[in-house]
Amino acid sequence: MLERLFRLSENKTTVRAEVIGGATTFMAMAYIIFVNPGMLSAPTGAGMDFRAVMAATCVAAALGTLLMGFLARYPIALAPGMGLNAYFSFIICGKMGVPWEIALGIVFISGVVFTILAVVRVREMILTAIPMTLKLATAGGIGLFIAFIGMHDGGIVKADPATFVTLGDLGNPPTLVALLGLVITGGLMAARVRGGLFWGILATGVVGIIAGITEFTGLVAMPDMSPTFLKMRPLAALRVEYIAPIFVLLFFDMFDTVGTLVGVGTQAGYMRDGKLPRATQALLSDSVATMAGAVVGTSTTTSFIESIAGVSAGARTGLANVVTAALFLVALFFSPVAEMFGVGIPGPGGVLLHPITAPTLIIVGCLMMKSVARIDWDDFSEAIPAFLTLIVMPFTYSISHGLAIGFTSYPLLKLLSGRGRDVHWLVYVLAGLFVLRYIFL
Repeated sequence: MLERLFRLSENKTTVRAEVIGGATTFMAMAYIIFVNPGMLSAPTGAGMDFRAVMAATCVAAALGTLLMGFLARYPIALAPGMGLNAYFSFIICGKMGVPWEIALGIVFISGVVFTILAVVRVREMILTAIPMTLKLATAGGIGLFIAFIGMHDGGIVKADPATFVTLGDLGNPPTLVALLGLVITGGLMAARVRGGLFWGILATGVVGIIAGITEFTGLVAMPDMSPTFLKMRPLAALRVEYIAPIFVLLFFDMFDTVGTLVGVGTQAGYMRDGKLPRATQALLSDSVATMAGAVVGTSTTTSFIESIAGVSAGARTGLANVVTAALFLVALFFSPVAEMFGVGIPGPGGVLLHPITAPTLIIVGCLMMKSVARIDWDDFSEAIPAFLTLIVMPFTYSISHGLAIGFTSYPLLKLLSGRGRDVHWLVYVLAGLFVLRYIFL
């Protein structure tokens, strides 16, 4: 049965290799079980129920991973994406003031649009039209944005009325734990330990228990998604002012998915003449998983680049995804551990800190910054829009503002340098839409 479903012989793999690969992928991305509910439950963000989001995270990851395993037969796992969850919680809900139920509706609609684009194959035109410079800068800008959140959550930086931001109280116990966790997690990553982010969270959590900043509250509990399950309001999300966040979520999800498919596909040797077989099935798996995630109560579900860890360990087929999905379902029952490590701790001035997961956010930001090395910094018509995209995201605490400045400055500078014809017409359309948004909205 396994041979018929996953073509193990054709892919030159074994059941044992797939099991090891699937488990390795889970360990590499299991940090999302702790980080995602912490992001979405933040009082300054979406303010959702922690345990419900934790359960939704595991269910959405399992569903999406199984879809990818059976439809596309690739060992590429899915879960609520980093960056996407920050935008959902801190921008859509926190800054724009959108209730999280409507925000889930926005996520669902973005998944519907993604599904339509995947079926009619319009996504190739969109992805071809967007300049590589803006794709690379967007990834780096999101990395800076996430790292800034991590620095704040760890108490390493804080607000200051004179300088806007300054160094935090490094002698504060939660901040000391965060700094030690950063050293531990960074050391694990530097030593190339598989699942370094996951083990880093667990090690930092143990330090937090020893330091007395968090309490052991148990290991196992029955999962409960009722506070978020079927609470989305897609009809309420069908308003003009929500077009921008729908577009941003769609934009991120498409780039995340295509980038991951290409990265993992290249590593595993799936690419044929620069193209990935069964790409449409893979994209459909991702878009359907996004809709399913909104139904159960979490932000956009997307393909995880950490799947490369499983491929490196021997995974070659969708059977590895069955293993990864099963482990996410097992993790459903460990919500007390996730809550113990992910719930905020009062810091100086009553600010809630998340010292256990903060180091992971900082290092994830570091991982996302590597994309900027591929930007042509010698060409100012490329470098300036990239730089503006990078710095506007953390400075304005807004991913969408960073995208707006990037998409408007890129075609403008190309026109001024006499290379306007090098820019795809769709980029001019997007730039015009961003300008109109700031004029009328």
